[in-house]
Amino acid sequence: MSYMEAIKSGFSNYAKFNGRASRSEFWWFVLFMAVVYVVLVVLLGLFGGLNTTDANGEGSVTITGVPFFILAVVWLIFLLPILGLQWRRLHDANHSGAWWLINFIPFGGIVLLIFFVTPGTEGDNRFGPPTTTALN
Repeated sequence: MSYMEAIKSGFSNYAKFNGRASRSEFWWFVLFMAVVYVVLVVLLGLFGGLNTTDANGEGSVTITGVPFFILAVVWLIFLLPILGLQWRRLHDANHSGAWWLINFIPFGGIVLLIFFVTPGTEGDNRFGPPTTTALN
């Protein structure tokens, strides 16, 4: 799956929690999210949206007011698409989407990362047929 196809798929299946998502679809979308956030934070920093000193004059980065609102809105835009994509990616690795809840256990994200990088099962699994992409 190409970069643009993954972005389109991520947003068109934004609330779909059944089926499967290939590794390429998942990681291209994650890359897109990271690029959006980096560009947004750089722009906020260039235009004075980030406060880099605290009340004591010491260095720290705080985001308040309109910049915080902008980042929160972007986060909300990505929330359902990435949750659905993570759920479907777990299905592709033949794991229940409920494994996502391991995020709430300390170091559970490491287990999810391992699941996200493992290849999907070849052929059909209990969650349906594989996505039709070159990289699964």
